[in-house]
Amino acid sequence: MATGKFIVEPKTAAIVGCPFSGGQPRVGVDRGPIHMVEAGLVNQLVDLGWKVKFDGHHQFEEISAADDPPIGILKNPRLVSRVTESVANVVGGHAKRGELPITLGGDHSLARHGHDLWDAEAYVWYRAYPDACVIWVDAHADINTADSTDSGNIHGMPVSFLLGIGTKVPEFSWVQPLLKPERIVYIGLRDVDAGEKRILRENNIKAFSMHEVDKYGIGRVVEMALDHVNPRRDLPIHLSFDVDALDPSVAPSTGSWGLTFREGHYICEAICETGLLVALDIMEVNPSLADAASVQQTVAVGCSLVRSAMGETLL
Repeated sequence: MATGKFIVEPKTAAIVGCPFSGGQPRVGVDRGPIHMVEAGLVNQLVDLGWKVKFDGHHQFEEISAADDPPIGILKNPRLVSRVTESVANVVGGHAKRGELPITLGGDHSLARHGHDLWDAEAYVWYRAYPDACVIWVDAHADINTADSTDSGNIHGMPVSFLLGIGTKVPEFSWVQPLLKPERIVYIGLRDVDAGEKRILRENNIKAFSMHEVDKYGIGRVVEMALDHVNPRRDLPIHLSFDVDALDPSVAPSTGSWGLTFREGHYICEAICETGLLVALDIMEVNPSLADAASVQQTVAVGCSLVRSAMGETLL
């Protein structure tokens, strides 16, 4: 089992299931957490030596999308804000107890634990671990602002909220800009908007695209990423992994292309080896983008990524 500098004994993983898709229009991502738990994720973590807390998936029926007109072109802003703040409070409780939350999504707006939910989570995590750094594995940068977004989908904006860049959206005033540009690094980018490229350059944010993965190999890329955000290997690490970073030959339900099976798993294994992991997100496992066999494969890969980050080894 992985050792950890920041997680108290007995080492406890808290699964936060968030079947939510309000930050973007594609159907299916809200079913991902349910499928992963049904696939036996809880017992898989127990077998790795973790004590596991899972009290059921968080339901958002009481948070209505009715009477939620766009703000500019931002879609469902009040719904997304309320859901992510709700998740932030849950994740914050686990953080205060020294537990390791595993947030299963759902769209990357969920990533807001400080990736929509990510703002929620990250907000809480950086209060619990103010020096935490983020390894963001994704095909997309998710750093659009209210000014740069063309789609209005908030799941493409969580990092900008955490950094405090762009025009402020009053509905998200609860999200404090606690993340510093030098404390986040991207791996696997391949579909980045022109406005996002500008934002990355202007804020000097380190990013390793698929070009760098091809050029250097995943081992060197992970090492360079850690050298940038955590040079002394002494800061807490939040690993936020969007499954659409993977090639569809690996995870057919992702609807995208990218990292190989081993590249994706190596990232998780390498972060686990640091002993510094304090939070894990597995986002956008989408059971509705493919046939039943492909769905099963994608869900299995999602569970496998979690296990790799939590201490499963090949030998």
